[in-house]
Amino acid sequence: MSEQTGEIDFALAAFRDDGTWQVQEIASPAYDSVDSLSHALRQVARDEAGAVAMVAVDEDFFVLVRVVGPRTRVLLSDVTAADEWELAQSVIDFLGLPPPEDDDVEVPAGDLDLLGDLGLHAIDLGALLDDVELYPDEMLSEIARRLGFGERFDDAVGLTSA
Repeated sequence: MSEQTGEIDFALAAFRDDGTWQVQEIASPAYDSVDSLSHALRQVARDEAGAVAMVAVDEDFFVLVRVVGPRTRVLLSDVTAADEWELAQSVIDFLGLPPPEDDDVEVPAGDLDLLGDLGLHAIDLGALLDDVELYPDEMLSEIARRLGFGERFDDAVGLTSA
């Protein structure tokens, strides 16, 4: 299992500062594991909403990490990514899940309600993850839009707003 840092599409931290969403890039090696992402988020979390990391990898899957105080919550968009990517494996390890089997289907792993208190509930996030037509960056753009920082997110990753 080897992860090439060039295949990270982007790694962003989103957090509120004086009630306004901010988006900033997370540099390597801070996006290499759940622990390093949690540490990076704690450096920018400024209010009770905490901070959210959004990492897209190789146009294949994404990882969300959210810290609020001492608590870390995670979501991996595709459990089978743990076979090839250290970051995805770190999510599986963090969650205490067994390694994916060869016959596992592409399903999410983790906390679907990690953004529920911010207005994106588990059922809505699950429906978004079920949309096989969307790439990870498009899913994350929609998540950002629903949380209220879609335009900042799209600007940061070079997507044009629809």
